Amino acid sequence: MREKPLVIVFDSGVGGLSVFDELARKGFAAKAIYAADTAFLPYGLRSEAELKQRVPALFSLLEKRFAPQLFVMACNTASTVALNETRKAVQTPIVGTVPAIKPAASLTRTGVIGFLGTPGTVEREYSDGLIAEFAGDRSVLRFGSSRLVALAERKMAGEAVSPEAIETALAPLFALEHADRMDVAVLACTHFPLLRPEIEAASPAGLKWIDSGEAIARRAGGLLQLEEGGGALEPVAVYVTGNADAAMRPALQARGFETVEKISL
Repeated sequence: MREKPLVIVFDSGVGGLSVFDELARKGFAAKAIYAADTAFLPYGLRSEAELKQRVPALFSLLEKRFAPQLFVMACNTASTVALNETRKAVQTPIVGTVPAIKPAASLTRTGVIGFLGTPGTVEREYSDGLIAEFAGDRSVLRFGSSRLVALAERKMAGEAVSPEAIETALAPLFALEHADRMDVAVLACTHFPLLRPEIEAASPAGLKWIDSGEAIARRAGGLLQLEEGGGALEPVAVYVTGNADAAMRPALQARGFETVEKISL
């Protein structure tokens, strides 16, 4: 029997668990390590220079220690800033996370798309290029929210997130000009799908939210030559760069991760 390949899912916090969930739903026969750079959270507020130095160094460390068959960079900010530099630093293939601008442009009927990410992601040149290439004839309404990242972290820690908190966080997006015509919106941060029920409940009727999680999982399975439904994703352990915060444990344990250890550069 073929030994299960090892995948490392990486994010700055718990947001990458939304991508882990998609991998698990695919029924891939693989092992998974979850790595979170909690000491540097949130990436959306870090400079490009910092991320281009730190992310490749972390991936190199993880590669040397665990020898995975695949990395999943389950972070829009890291992917839009440091994916190329990180690929040069390691031998292991990396699946990055790209904001779902292309499918949003195909789905919209009104021509108005929402683009909800971290402050850094929505304003980066990489995002400018995606919009120019795939949605140049669309109106893209951008809004960056660090508050939603914090709310997702709270939810994963088992805390209640009030509807009012979500509504307040989303209000600036819905206040933008032409937002009343927006019919598709992109969740361009892997933290945000963890709040999908709350975000959808706080949104106007008919607004469709999409993310890239399913496409990432499909790409990962293809690179590993795994069949959907061929087995179960096996959680191995979690490694964090900051304190092994007990607040993360409810979300991790719910997904079968029992071990949380610290790793440092």
